[in-house]
Amino acid sequence: MDVKGRVALVTGAASGIGKSCAVELLNEGAMVSICDINSEEGEKLAETLSTEHGKDRVIFCQCDVTDYSQFEESFQTTFATFGHIDIVVNNAGIMNDRFWELEVDINVNGVIRGTLLAQRFMGTDRGGQGGIVVNIGSNVSINPYASVPIYSATKAAIVNFTRAFGHQYHVDLTGVKVMALCPSATDSKLLGDVSKQLLWARYVDAWLRDVASSVPQRSEHVAKALIQILNTGKSGSVWMVEKDQPAHEITFPKN
Repeated sequence: MDVKGRVALVTGAASGIGKSCAVELLNEGAMVSICDINSEEGEKLAETLSTEHGKDRVIFCQCDVTDYSQFEESFQTTFATFGHIDIVVNNAGIMNDRFWELEVDINVNGVIRGTLLAQRFMGTDRGGQGGIVVNIGSNVSINPYASVPIYSATKAAIVNFTRAFGHQYHVDLTGVKVMALCPSATDSKLLGDVSKQLLWARYVDAWLRDVASSVPQRSEHVAKALIQILNTGKSGSVWMVEKDQPAHEITFPKN
């Protein structure tokens, strides 16, 4: 899909990877709906980007992906503003195994809510034009970390969810393609005091082993990988982006 002239809705877009994705989509000529639970940061970013790219190309929607009605409202506002939606990036996520129920609700249920809403607003079976959903996973989607078992599980769930909904069966029904982009360690606000994000503080030694060989990449690089897969990726495909290298597709055994 050529991004120019398209309308993209990005969750968790006020900072980190989501912010970089919003900026890169705008740079490529898209209109962007910045959706985030943090209204202060989100509105500030929308104002800055409106100055750079034009007020008619950027909006902010306060969006808690655990709140279906608020999430739905973000879609409705985006649709009402731009007339259609072409791209949905389910990026909102947290890493905090200590608050694992919230973590599951954001990382798994939030992606499911976003994908179902995307099918509703973009689906050809609902009068839409079709479109693309990109779900943001992680390197732990493929290779789980012993130190964050619940976070690893949420990110692994995104991959199978994407592969299933990305199957041609669903594309034929809705015209909506679904892909996953899995970044490895990335400079973002996802990490604070890691000891408080692990299920138990004693897992810190396991965390240090898990990340010992990690080379953090820039969030801007992940955003460029997003454009790459929007342009070339097939529905159901899963892509890894790491160490500032181009995204590469993960292959799975054929069913």
